[in-house]
Amino acid sequence: MIKLDIISDPICPWCYIGKAQLDRALEQRPDHPFEIEWHPFQLNPDMPAGGMDRRSYLETKFGGKDAAFKAYQPVVEHAKNAGVQIEFDKIQTTPNTLDAHRLIHWAGIEGRQTPVVSALFKAYFKEGRDIGSHEVLADVADSMGMDAALVLKLLGTDSDVDDIKKRDAHSREMGVNSVPTFIVASQHAVPGAQPPELWLKVIDEVLQGARE
Repeated sequence: MIKLDIISDPICPWCYIGKAQLDRALEQRPDHPFEIEWHPFQLNPDMPAGGMDRRSYLETKFGGKDAAFKAYQPVVEHAKNAGVQIEFDKIQTTPNTLDAHRLIHWAGIEGRQTPVVSALFKAYFKEGRDIGSHEVLADVADSMGMDAALVLKLLGTDSDVDDIKKRDAHSREMGVNSVPTFIVASQHAVPGAQPPELWLKVIDEVLQGARE
């Protein structure tokens, strides 16, 4: 197996699009060699613990309503072209994603990491749910076969908070400054939401190399 490390944030629309496009390639190559692991990167590490109103966040970040609309147009167009459903109108809150990353970490221990990442993307981008809420995170965990009561109990503690922050910092120290960033075999970085065609080429080259 070849390690595919994915550095991502569950509120990043490009990460959502990038995962969808990778998934399409993996579906076409069921014999793909990848063992996938997700790693934390907070787009907004200084976000208040309770998050903030999404409209206020965007207008503050981009300098007004018109600038925010303009900044997000490429995302809307790219998602549409990629066949990815994003319901921006449903999203009321931009959350702090530290706890979502903790859940992803715990899901990895149970071998459920990618399904939980998918469920978080769905909850946020399709359903407009606040994935900073402990109750929402426990519900997502439950839907993927995890122990919701245990997750809720852990979220009420500082369990793995320092670990997530250190891993985020490590990615930045390696030079990662945007997500998604995909790292193939701990050597080759593939930045951004790449089309399925690129992933098919990467997979075929890896498989060919393994055969040789």
